[in-house]
Amino acid sequence: MTVQEIMERVGSKDTNVTIAYIKDAIHLINSNNEENISTWKTVITDGTREYAFPANMINLKSVSVLDQINKKYKLISRLVYDTDVVEDLEPE
Repeated sequence: MTVQEIMERVGSKDTNVTIAYIKDAIHLINSNNEENISTWKTVITDGTREYAFPANMINLKSVSVLDQINKKYKLISRLVYDTDVVEDLEPE
């Protein structure tokens, strides 16, 4: 389909606006399309704060932890702001 055909179908007379809409639509389709999604598992060790991710990982979608009591994975919420780290002066 050509730009001219799209302009005729939507009733637009401005080529630049139509092309901008087409580019926006292509960008939206590409950003919503998820490719090469895989699952990676590791064992959580007490006292370890950092874990190595796969070298080919580009984007982290979610983090889940296996609850040992009911054997179900629980989603860990993403932090959208910096957390305040306060030293515990009276540990139990």
